[in-house]
Amino acid sequence: MTTYGSKRIVSGAHYGLRDWMAQRATALLMALFTLVLLAQVLFTSQPIGYDLWAGIFSKQWMKFLTFALILSLAYHAWVGVRDIWMDYVKPVGVRLALHVFTLVWLVGCAGWAIQVLWRL
Repeated sequence: MTTYGSKRIVSGAHYGLRDWMAQRATALLMALFTLVLLAQVLFTSQPIGYDLWAGIFSKQWMKFLTFALILSLAYHAWVGVRDIWMDYVKPVGVRLALHVFTLVWLVGCAGWAIQVLWRL
Protein backbone atom coordinates (compact mmCIF):
# COMPACT_ATOMS: atom_id res chain seq x y z
CA MET A 1 0.00 0.00 0.00
CA THR A 2 1.37 3.41 -0.95
CA THR A 3 1.18 6.32 1.44
CA TYR A 4 2.15 9.10 -0.94
CA GLY A 5 0.14 11.17 -3.39
CA SER A 6 -3.13 12.96 -2.97
CA LYS A 7 -6.34 11.28 -2.03
CA ARG A 8 -8.97 12.24 -4.51
CA ILE A 9 -12.59 11.46 -3.80
CA VAL A 10 -14.26 10.57 -7.08
CA SER A 11 -17.94 10.95 -6.48
CA GLY A 12 -20.61 13.21 -7.85
CA ALA A 13 -20.48 15.26 -10.99
CA HIS A 14 -19.37 18.59 -9.41
CA TYR A 15 -20.95 20.81 -12.04
CA GLY A 16 -23.72 22.26 -9.92
CA LEU A 17 -22.91 25.94 -10.45
CA ARG A 18 -22.77 25.58 -14.23
CA ASP A 19 -26.13 23.79 -14.25
CA TRP A 20 -27.64 26.31 -11.85
CA MET A 21 -26.54 29.17 -14.13
CA ALA A 22 -27.82 27.33 -17.22
CA GLN A 23 -31.21 26.84 -15.56
CA ARG A 24 -31.42 30.57 -14.77
CA ALA A 25 -30.29 31.64 -18.24
CA THR A 26 -32.75 29.36 -20.03
CA ALA A 27 -35.55 30.41 -17.66
CA LEU A 28 -34.79 34.06 -18.41
CA LEU A 29 -34.94 33.42 -22.16
CA MET A 30 -38.26 31.60 -21.77
CA ALA A 31 -39.66 34.48 -19.67
CA LEU A 32 -38.56 37.05 -22.27
CA PHE A 33 -40.11 34.99 -25.06
CA THR A 34 -43.36 34.82 -23.10
CA LEU A 35 -43.41 38.60 -22.65
CA VAL A 36 -42.70 39.22 -26.36
CA LEU A 37 -45.44 36.81 -27.39
CA LEU A 38 -47.90 38.23 -24.88
CA ALA A 39 -47.21 41.77 -26.10
CA GLN A 40 -47.80 40.75 -29.70
CA VAL A 41 -51.12 39.13 -28.82
CA LEU A 42 -52.38 41.87 -26.51
CA PHE A 43 -51.38 44.87 -28.63
CA THR A 44 -53.09 43.83 -31.83
CA SER A 45 -56.44 44.84 -33.24
CA GLN A 46 -56.81 41.51 -35.01
CA PRO A 47 -59.04 38.86 -33.40
CA ILE A 48 -57.17 35.93 -31.87
CA GLY A 49 -57.20 33.06 -34.34
CA TYR A 50 -55.03 31.15 -36.77
CA ASP A 51 -54.26 34.21 -38.90
CA LEU A 52 -52.90 36.12 -35.90
CA TRP A 53 -50.71 33.20 -34.75
CA ALA A 54 -49.46 32.49 -38.27
CA GLY A 55 -48.67 36.19 -38.69
CA ILE A 56 -46.71 36.34 -35.44
CA PHE A 57 -44.62 33.28 -36.23
CA SER A 58 -44.09 34.06 -39.93
CA LYS A 59 -41.55 36.79 -39.16
CA GLN A 60 -37.95 35.59 -39.40
CA TRP A 61 -36.86 37.15 -36.10
CA MET A 62 -39.74 35.42 -34.31
CA LYS A 63 -38.80 32.09 -35.88
CA PHE A 64 -35.24 32.55 -34.63
CA LEU A 65 -36.46 33.50 -31.15
CA THR A 66 -38.80 30.50 -31.09
CA PHE A 67 -35.98 28.22 -32.25
CA ALA A 68 -33.82 29.52 -29.39
CA LEU A 69 -36.74 28.97 -27.02
CA ILE A 70 -37.18 25.36 -28.15
CA LEU A 71 -33.48 24.62 -27.60
CA SER A 72 -33.54 26.41 -24.24
CA LEU A 73 -36.62 24.54 -23.11
CA ALA A 74 -35.10 21.19 -24.09
CA TYR A 75 -31.84 21.96 -22.26
CA HIS A 76 -33.72 23.33 -19.23
CA ALA A 77 -35.81 20.16 -19.04
CA TRP A 78 -32.74 17.95 -19.55
CA VAL A 79 -30.85 19.52 -16.64
CA GLY A 80 -33.84 19.28 -14.33
CA VAL A 81 -34.83 15.72 -15.17
CA ARG A 82 -31.20 14.53 -15.24
CA ASP A 83 -30.72 15.88 -11.72
CA ILE A 84 -33.85 14.08 -10.56
CA TRP A 85 -32.59 10.78 -12.01
CA MET A 86 -29.14 11.30 -10.46
CA ASP A 87 -30.57 12.17 -7.03
CA TYR A 88 -33.30 9.56 -6.69
CA VAL A 89 -32.47 6.59 -8.94
CA LYS A 90 -29.60 4.62 -7.43
CA PRO A 91 -29.20 1.55 -9.71
CA VAL A 92 -26.76 2.65 -12.42
CA GLY A 93 -28.38 0.61 -15.20
CA VAL A 94 -31.85 1.99 -14.53
CA ARG A 95 -30.46 5.52 -14.28
CA LEU A 96 -28.64 5.13 -17.60
CA ALA A 97 -31.79 3.80 -19.28
CA LEU A 98 -33.79 6.75 -17.92
CA HIS A 99 -31.13 9.20 -19.12
CA VAL A 100 -31.17 7.71 -22.62
CA PHE A 101 -34.98 7.68 -22.72
CA THR A 102 -35.10 11.31 -21.53
CA LEU A 103 -32.58 12.45 -24.14
CA VAL A 104 -34.37 10.64 -26.96
CA TRP A 105 -37.72 12.03 -25.81
CA LEU A 106 -36.44 15.63 -25.55
CA VAL A 107 -34.65 15.51 -28.92
CA GLY A 108 -37.81 14.10 -30.50
CA CYS A 109 -40.00 16.80 -28.95
CA ALA A 110 -37.58 19.55 -29.98
CA GLY A 111 -37.40 18.16 -33.53
CA TRP A 112 -41.17 18.01 -33.77
CA ALA A 113 -41.53 21.58 -32.47
CA ILE A 114 -38.96 22.87 -34.96
CA GLN A 115 -40.73 21.03 -37.77
CA VAL A 116 -44.03 22.67 -36.80
CA LEU A 117 -42.35 26.08 -36.59
CA TRP A 118 -40.78 25.80 -40.04
CA ARG A 119 -44.12 24.88 -41.64
CA LEU A 120 -45.58 28.29 -40.84
